[in-house]
Amino acid sequence: MTLTVDDDIDLSREDGWFPIREVARLTGVNPVTLRAWERRYGLIVPRRTPKGHRLYDDSHVKRIQSILKWLNRGVAVGQVKQLLDARQSLSLNEHSPWGGLHDQMFLAVTELSERQLDDSFNRALSLYPPLTLCKHLLLPLLLSLEQRWASSFGAEVERGLFCCWLRTKLGTRIYHSNRQHGGAPLLLTTLCDQRFDPGLWLSAWLVSSAGCAAEVIEWSVPLAELPLALERIKPRGLLLYASQSLDSGYLKRHLPRLADPEDMPLLLAGPAASIHFAELHDIPGLTLAIDPLAALEALQAGSLLENPKGYLE
Repeated sequence: MTLTVDDDIDLSREDGWFPIREVARLTGVNPVTLRAWERRYGLIVPRRTPKGHRLYDDSHVKRIQSILKWLNRGVAVGQVKQLLDARQSLSLNEHSPWGGLHDQMFLAVTELSERQLDDSFNRALSLYPPLTLCKHLLLPLLLSLEQRWASSFGAEVERGLFCCWLRTKLGTRIYHSNRQHGGAPLLLTTLCDQRFDPGLWLSAWLVSSAGCAAEVIEWSVPLAELPLALERIKPRGLLLYASQSLDSGYLKRHLPRLADPEDMPLLLAGPAASIHFAELHDIPGLTLAIDPLAALEALQAGSLLENPKGYLE
């Protein structure tokens, strides 16, 4: 029997694969754009049928939704792959021992069960240090939730519960740790207007857990006003966190005034560090870090943080 083009695609659909026209309907991205993302940027690599037709599965659909999320944040399409691949490396391996904890917390969020979420995290917290939890549990969990929230009804309710829980959980631990740490704090603030940025609080938690007081200004503060905070708080360093594209001209005008290689280290952390790397990498005294883990590594490399025995993996 000779298979037609439609037979070729329909047989694959039965195995959980979708033709490009179906993926376009599911995601709102037209086939021409999907092909361009594949050919020009390597963002999507579909399977091919024996006749050469493109096929996609659920993982491709989720990746497309992630691409759209970055594009909606103002990221240029040519920069998306680096951001996606960096975050994808945090995904859970099929046989990861963290899979059970991840699934418990993910389910707790979808069921809006704050107590179940808290209990699961407390069990993990009793066994593992913060850096390990951040790397193997919280960042992969955030990645999974963001993919779910890109297209799920009720996403804002789930996001609200999770973010309130995370702020309370980490903020309480930072508060108590600050009372035990002496010396100047590290000042952390956001450059984005979003209601809550998990990356900012995860960075502060890692800093606090590494033996350094962390002063968090969660509200977005104009860069022109930050010298006032530096004068009064006198921090050992300043970490700016941003999860989306920013005004490059604004950054290039103000960041050099804050960066002082001889006095106070300055870090720009979060996806914005990758987005604006070309414009900012040569500013003296400025360090760029793509996520909380990279920010912690940069701070420790600069001998800015104490590192109690047993903290690192």
